Amino acid sequence: MNFLEIIDKGGPSMYPLLLLSVLSIATILERLWFWSRVVFKERKIFNRLMEAADRNWDLVGKIAQEHINHPLGNFVYSPFRLSNPDPDMFHIALESAAEEQLARMRKGDKTLEAIIALSPLLGLFGTVWGLIQALSSIKISDLGTADTSGVTLGIGESLISTAVGLLIAIISLSFYRLFQAFWSNQIRVLRRTGSRLEVMYRDRWMQEDDDQPKNIVVDNEGYTFVNIKPPLNEQ
Repeated sequence: MNFLEIIDKGGPSMYPLLLLSVLSIATILERLWFWSRVVFKERKIFNRLMEAADRNWDLVGKIAQEHINHPLGNFVYSPFRLSNPDPDMFHIALESAAEEQLARMRKGDKTLEAIIALSPLLGLFGTVWGLIQALSSIKISDLGTADTSGVTLGIGESLISTAVGLLIAIISLSFYRLFQAFWSNQIRVLRRTGSRLEVMYRDRWMQEDDDQPKNIVVDNEGYTFVNIKPPLNEQ
């Protein structure tokens, strides 16, 4: 049987199954294109960011901005949009960016989940409908005669829709699990990158705070306190 014969003999459920198959293929191709750009560039961006963080912190924001279209670059650049944030704000900015990027990575998952659930059910409906049509034409007087051969053929053709529905669901589920594995790996990458940058930023912040000039001041009532002068660029 060619493609058109399969569609014709599969029954009325073949048309929604055809629509789901096209939707599944389109979603899979779009996600494959997205993840290929993410995975292949990820190691290079991570190494550049960590090397810059170790040598010259000011370059981290510039490198992240160069890769703003990559999830890792967008994630790292988020706190650098703020003006001299404290460590807590730095953490909140990274956390917010991580949620946004992880949600972006899950685009298409709901579509594949719906296809995986609906395809077998539509295939089963097509089979049941075909069985009803085939068995409704049986007469008691025809049992055991050659007239029932058409019923056997009809039952065999009614199973086409179930096979097609299962095939669509299996392919969609395979790629869905693959994309879930990519997504889980990105959680680890973002968590590792964010933790390392937070530690470096907090250490840098503490060093700058210790380097600020301090004066011991005695007020009129004899109380002594420390007067911390702001940096020259903030005076």
